Amino acid sequence: MLRIFKIYRPNQVARYVKSYFRGRIFIMGVGGFEFDSGRLLPPKSGDLKALNVLTEVNKEIQILSGIVV
Repeated sequence: MLRIFKIYRPNQVARYVKSYFRGRIFIMGVGGFEFDSGRLLPPKSGDLKALNVLTEVNKEIQILSGIVV
């Protein structure tokens, strides 16, 4: 299942990734991502914007989990 986010909101994306645990998402203006084990996986391309989004969403997931390192 592919979920498309028209607007990038890190908290909303993090809640979706955490709840569905495995799948794919697409964020308009950023690109597509896969997630597994409740975390976003690095994209195939080394796009700096995509890597920043990856880091930000995974931090939000940690905050939602209550595990802040």
